[in-house]
Amino acid sequence: MNTSVNKSVKKVVLAYSGGLDTSAIVPWLKENYDCDVIAFVADVGQGDEELEGVEAKAIASGASSCRVVDLKDKFAREVIYPTLKTGAIYEGQYLLGTALARPIIAEAQVMVARETGADALAHGCTGKGNDQVRFESAFAALAPELTVIAPWREWSMRSRPQLLAYLAERNIPCSASATKIYSRDANLWHISTEGGELEDPWCEPSEQVWTWTRSPEQAPDKPQYLELRFERGELTHLDQVSVAPVEAIQKLNVLGGDHGVGRLDMVENRLVGMKSRGCYETPAGTILYAALQGLESLVLDRSALDYRIRIGNEFAQLMYDGRWFTPLRDAMLAAAATIAEPLTGEVVVKLYKGQATVVQRRSPNSLYSSAFATFDEDEVYNQKHAEGFIRLYSLASRIRALHQGESK
Repeated sequence: MNTSVNKSVKKVVLAYSGGLDTSAIVPWLKENYDCDVIAFVADVGQGDEELEGVEAKAIASGASSCRVVDLKDKFAREVIYPTLKTGAIYEGQYLLGTALARPIIAEAQVMVARETGADALAHGCTGKGNDQVRFESAFAALAPELTVIAPWREWSMRSRPQLLAYLAERNIPCSASATKIYSRDANLWHISTEGGELEDPWCEPSEQVWTWTRSPEQAPDKPQYLELRFERGELTHLDQVSVAPVEAIQKLNVLGGDHGVGRLDMVENRLVGMKSRGCYETPAGTILYAALQGLESLVLDRSALDYRIRIGNEFAQLMYDGRWFTPLRDAMLAAAATIAEPLTGEVVVKLYKGQATVVQRRSPNSLYSSAFATFDEDEVYNQKHAEGFIRLYSLASRIRALHQGESK
């Protein structure tokens, strides 16, 4: 812990959750920077349980004020839906639940700092994780003039018991305990769980790891069918009822969770170089990605789909690495939106025992023709024409083989 007070900072806006870490950061900032602390809470759909009483907690910890900003609609419309069009999935599995929320949280935090005349920003990210990079990259792009304070890289405390003792010494109430097993992060899109038995990759997750989804074994024995309508790659109707983005995601999370859809147990490569294991639950995302891919298969030609897949892989890396506020993000989202222009139509997804399977799809922009694809006799395709196509398609191989024969 710092032994001398840093006088260069007068007012700090702290990204505050009400958990143990940020509860300790408030008094620590006041003691080590002799500054005013404004707690900033982003409502990104983590739920009422996490937000209940958060303002009172912040004031009790020593914050001069607490600002709660509702970002759910912005999160859904400006981040989730555009990202869905790219098909971004990190390392082929992770639907980027944590990474997606960070840009709008950081942007709103900067907004609060500007409105309150703060000269610094603070966060509770550890020095081992991805989030420190995501937040600070956003701060650098949006407000490079503001000082950034990362207490986990400065203070000497390293464990939950030390943080609890720090708060107890100052008579600051905290509902956290020293025996907390898991670290969780929730928002509108997903919930992640780390720690506990998950630190051993040979250990199967227990059922207490999962909070949003039933186990597939306990899911209903009868499947449920959902009809999703998309316009230009964005969901507009669920079972023929118009739905706004936030409402749609919330409903799909419940429906998918009931059927055990959206569970992921993954060992991933963090940006900072180490591997970590996490269990993710993203029911709505799993359903939406399945539905959009089903529509893409009907509407996009081969080259367009190949390019969309390339965008998806690259955009997943961009999001994971915290490069949202870059010109490259704008360019990639523009390309994905253009490719998604014909993605209008209906898709039926079957939810059953942990799976979300596309079973029906239709679109006015469909490139599928039963007249061409049929195995029966047709009048639109002369199979003899395939011979010339194959000779041209394999011409390079033919020339190579002839050349090798002549050289023997």
